[in-house]
Amino acid sequence: MLKKLVPFSKVPQLAKTDLAYATGDNQLTPFYKYDLKQDVFHEIIQDKSKNNIPRSTLADVLQQQYQNFPNKELALESIELLRDSSTYTVCTAHQPCLFLGPLYVVYKAITTINLAEAAQGIVGPHKKIIPIFVLGSEDHDIEEVNHVHLFGKTVTWNPGIKGPVGRIPTSTMKDVLSEIDAILGPTDHARQLSALFNRVYLEHPTFASATQALLHELFGSFGLLVIDMDQPELKRCFLPIMEQELKEQKAFELVSDTAVQLQDLGYKVQAAPREINLFYFTGEGRERIVKEGSLFKVLHTDLVFSESEIIAHLHQYPERFSPNVVLRPLYQETILPNLAYVGGGGELAYWLERKSLFEHYGLNYPLLVRRNSVLWIDRDASKKLERFGFTVEQFFADTESLLKLYVEENASADVDLGPEERQVERLVTKLAEKAAAIDPTLEKAALADGVKIKDMVTHWQSRLLRAEKQKHEITLNQIRTLKEKLFPSNGLQERHDCLIPSYLRYSDRFFDMLKDRLLPLEHGFIVLEDAQAH
Repeated sequence: MLKKLVPFSKVPQLAKTDLAYATGDNQLTPFYKYDLKQDVFHEIIQDKSKNNIPRSTLADVLQQQYQNFPNKELALESIELLRDSSTYTVCTAHQPCLFLGPLYVVYKAITTINLAEAAQGIVGPHKKIIPIFVLGSEDHDIEEVNHVHLFGKTVTWNPGIKGPVGRIPTSTMKDVLSEIDAILGPTDHARQLSALFNRVYLEHPTFASATQALLHELFGSFGLLVIDMDQPELKRCFLPIMEQELKEQKAFELVSDTAVQLQDLGYKVQAAPREINLFYFTGEGRERIVKEGSLFKVLHTDLVFSESEIIAHLHQYPERFSPNVVLRPLYQETILPNLAYVGGGGELAYWLERKSLFEHYGLNYPLLVRRNSVLWIDRDASKKLERFGFTVEQFFADTESLLKLYVEENASADVDLGPEERQVERLVTKLAEKAAAIDPTLEKAALADGVKIKDMVTHWQSRLLRAEKQKHEITLNQIRTLKEKLFPSNGLQERHDCLIPSYLRYSDRFFDMLKDRLLPLEHGFIVLEDAQAH
């Protein structure tokens, strides 16, 4: 397997904020705390040690969640270590997704595992660094997590139940498991994967616990812990911040101010805050809490509280309250002895909006590490790239640009009218100058006629390209097909494809290959190309 790095600046699919953070744009420096450098973990440990972490509660919850998992000895050792003040974590987070969802979820897990190992090497043996995956199981948008794209099809799970996705019972998954069994086929790797899916989804009662079990079976041997934070004991530890959110609504003020600063710099706001950034769990779902005058209401219900009543209710039933995307990072950092957060570009963009909120509540703001991004190029795709004459970097361009480039480089005659356009530009400029010298009123007419001439040249450029494209139509269609395979809908492969095809090809070796090649602080988009192609 050959590996190469494509500079992030050469990846047009990345959002502006993602690219700016990945390339160290100084404009974003005020919005995060730590720079990505080797010795930074010593500094973060000193800062994080000042926070009061509920270590015993954290370990107790994890022990309870892991009690029915197989091969859990390493996990239980790590859980016990979390009780000690010399143990810290690096983490990532994602909502439970069907069969783990897009490939980038796997890349987040592997990046976190490797980051923990790198940090361990830096801080030495007297501290312990544990990788942890936080399940965002309280999310309630089932359409985001209930499908995978596989072999040109979309496999969809329709549980028919609303509410937090993590709480949906796995008894609703029998049909989708039967569908995936039929698609996978009879090969040895397919039978392994099918057995794994059926085991985790049918032996664990909820979608969250099943996803936790799946992540444990795939990555537990690498030392990864997985936690579902939809737990009353953990919510009680976050109770002071939830109470202040209800009383003061500081998140709305602070995050809005930061959002304005980012917008003024030309960056898009990732997650706009609400006046109250908490949900309430009802018997059927998760609804927003809003404040109207002096009263607190739960939308789409008859629940209405005074301030004293909702605070009392919070203290009695903290598990009924749920932080939204604005407060979720604070919940996570309240519970974990965490040093660094691993996320994709979109996630880090909304973390950049939270620094002042962390400072307000006296919580340490972690190091932000962009997860590894990967493009897989199999043997067949590699051969085609070579045959078409494209480099990997060129293939990140949009489809039409690739087709134009191929035609220009393989045309039977020169179809590039760029030199002619420049000649026309010079001619029009001279004509306008001479016209203005004779009669200033003629200059505009000369420039207008020049525009017509340039439009004519542009028209003929397009016409020549169309004519040449017709000669190469078969190859151009092959390029379109390859582009769609590697960059579905001109997007990134990792956001569309799932892990199943790679597992069918490599089995568990897939994760070993990733772990060996995904360096957590490496700058650039990783391309992995099947070495057997050469």
